[in-house]
Amino acid sequence: MTAIAVDLFSDTVTRPTAAMRRAMADAEVGDEQNREDPTVNRLQDMVAELLGKEAALFLPSGTMCNQVAFGVHCRAGDEILLHETAHPLLYESGGPAALVGAIMRPLPGARGMYTADQVRQAVRPAVHYMPPTRALSVEQTANIVGGVCWPLEQIEQVCAAGHAAGLMCHMDGARLMNAVVASGTSADRFARPFDSVWLDLTKGLGAPVGAVLAGSQAFIEQAWVFKQRLGGAMRQAGIIAAAGIYALQHHVNRLADDHDRARRLARGLAELPGIAVDADRVDTNIVIFDVRGTGITGEEFGHRTLERFGVRFSVLGPTLVRAVTHLDLPPDGVERALSAARAALRG
Repeated sequence: MTAIAVDLFSDTVTRPTAAMRRAMADAEVGDEQNREDPTVNRLQDMVAELLGKEAALFLPSGTMCNQVAFGVHCRAGDEILLHETAHPLLYESGGPAALVGAIMRPLPGARGMYTADQVRQAVRPAVHYMPPTRALSVEQTANIVGGVCWPLEQIEQVCAAGHAAGLMCHMDGARLMNAVVASGTSADRFARPFDSVWLDLTKGLGAPVGAVLAGSQAFIEQAWVFKQRLGGAMRQAGIIAAAGIYALQHHVNRLADDHDRARRLARGLAELPGIAVDADRVDTNIVIFDVRGTGITGEEFGHRTLERFGVRFSVLGPTLVRAVTHLDLPPDGVERALSAARAALRG
């Protein structure tokens, strides 16, 4: 296997720092399932306060947060509205359908977002032969279209339309803290319109495991039930919860560095012949670019940069490529990636 020197595949490849590892080693632990792990309890309280919610629940992954939330909000046959590029629709193995029996209904929209008018138009009438529209989901940031931040005003409008129609509103906050840092809008302001919201501790925050789901006390009590059903009890989980606490205390503000590097990378890629990228619309740490004009496929581009230079990108389609910046990039990672891209285009 080729050694990877610059890994732009995803921010999920980050590894715990030495200081984070020390915090994990020193963590006080107990039985998490019995709610006796003091470090897990502390993390949950931190996130509940951060998001302005009554309670929170530590879970192994963001994907499980989505599935638990949909399990609480929906029943078999219910319908969930979400964007056509949303993670639960494309990358969670049909979880709501398989685990709850809920149907996901994709909505189109520019840059990974949909509107309040679309919500109002999509809600089914209350007739026995149609699936009841029960929930909507917003992905912050919109990953697959380039880490796009949903503006607070649009979030508030979408959730107001959903609540007016009797829907539960859920935020998939996989990169919520990226949106917070990029926009200057606080996490609790983004979270306020939602009945459930979670944030990921891995990705840009750099913890090795885990995400935290938040909502009302009643919602979290039901979430515990679905956590158990999905096998999420983790016993002495303070060891990994400590990494999340460290990440929230030390790795949030530095996300701005990732955003700056992503913009630098996008500007450099835009100068290369045949590569199409909107360098002026990079909101956070994700750069999506198209190599169609170079005469090679995305797979070939990725193969050349990895095999020859140890620079790994993520290939999304025949000519579409993604790069994600994060705390594990070397200081010269952007320059090395651009150098590898130039050489790859020369063949």
